[in-house]
Amino acid sequence: MDADTRILPNARGERLYDLAEVLRSKNAGPLLITFDVILPDAATYRRVVESEVLTPELIGRLYDLPPADVQIMAFEAANAIKITIPRTGPTSGAPGDRDVYGAQQHVPLIDILIP
Repeated sequence: MDADTRILPNARGERLYDLAEVLRSKNAGPLLITFDVILPDAATYRRVVESEVLTPELIGRLYDLPPADVQIMAFEAANAIKITIPRTGPTSGAPGDRDVYGAQQHVPLIDILIP
């Protein structure tokens, strides 16, 4: 079963991955991961923001975190949305860390459907 079907069972629309020019993750210090969603134009940005699909509840479910640990900030001037979550498991660069740069953590966002 796809992630979008489990999280949003009746969702229809286009994948966030297909709408965004940039969809990436990276460290925001050793204890946080941040996701950048950069959209190609103001209309697409408004579509994503006004859909109200990207919520702390959804991101929390995707990353197994309490919604209170999820910060979402929209930047209209840049047609961008930044999502920040705490890093789970080892901190960046600690023994056992499998993604020192946090660059592989955006995958669960790819299949989010935007109406």
